[in-house]
This record gives sequence, C-alpha cells and structure tokens, in this order.
Amino acid sequence: MKEELINEPMTEADTAYMQQALALAEQAGAQDEVPVGALILHRGEVIATAFNTRETSKCATHHAEVLAIEAACRRLGGWRLPDCTLYVTLEPCPMCAGAIVNARIDRVVYAAPDLRAGAFGSVVDLNTLPLNHKPRITGGVCCEESKSILSAYFRAKRKKDK
Repeated sequence: MKEELINEPMTEADTAYMQQALALAEQAGAQDEVPVGALILHRGEVIATAFNTRETSKCATHHAEVLAIEAACRRLGGWRLPDCTLYVTLEPCPMCAGAIVNARIDRVVYAAPDLRAGAFGSVVDLNTLPLNHKPRITGGVCCEESKSILSAYFRAKRKKDK
C-alpha cells in the first residue's frame, strides 16, 4: 500500500483550503462523528462545506464528501460539478469516489490516505477503471495534521468505550 499518493502537485492554496476542511473535521469530532471534513471550491469560491454526520443522522451515506457534493449541486443547480475541486481530510472511500466521478468533479485534494478503504490509490484506484470521468488527484496535503485529528478521535473513542 502506498503512503504517498500525489498525482498532481500541491499548491499554497491547497494548504489553505485544506485547513478549512480540517476545521470542519474538528467540528465533526466534537459531535462524536468520525472527524472528516470536506469543502468544494468552484472557480475560486467555496460553494459547499460538510462533515461526516453518519452517527447523528443514522444514515450510511452521510459522508462529508457526499454531503458536500449534494450541497454544491443545489448551489450550482445541476448534478454536474465542472470547474470544481473537492478538498477532503481523508482519501475518499469507494462510495464517495463514485459520487465524485458521477458529479464530474475536476480535482480531488485529500489529506490522509485511507489504508483501509481509500479508493484513489490506497486500497483501490477508481481512476484506473475505464470510467467516463477521471478527476485529477492530489494527496497528502496537511496529511500529518489530519492523521493526528483522526488518531486522537479514535484513541478517545476506545478509551471511552472501555
């Protein structure tokens, strides 16, 4: 499994937007949700933000990426999201990667690889399949910070469950 999955270079703006996504992840953790945050940028403007709400909503599809995509679709008035970049604090799972492909998001920037369920290179790579759309991928932006947030959340969760 790959630890570093950068297919496209990182920019200074990527770090700034990822910091916003990390703040959303912290909000999720504060609500006892797995701390994953996402935002969607369209032509330089943040048009959608979200964080995981699977536990509070009791809904399996309430991942940060899916919720951000839904909000962006409402904002832009359609299901296609051209000229959009998705920033997310954890590499998307297969469900979220499928939603990203279906929404035609141009670029995905993620922080930490998901070595158990990542679908853009860690476990599987949807971009290697003959799908009709392949987003550009940049991984590892603010990786250590995201890993730290996730580790602290699961450490506290295990301690609480004992």
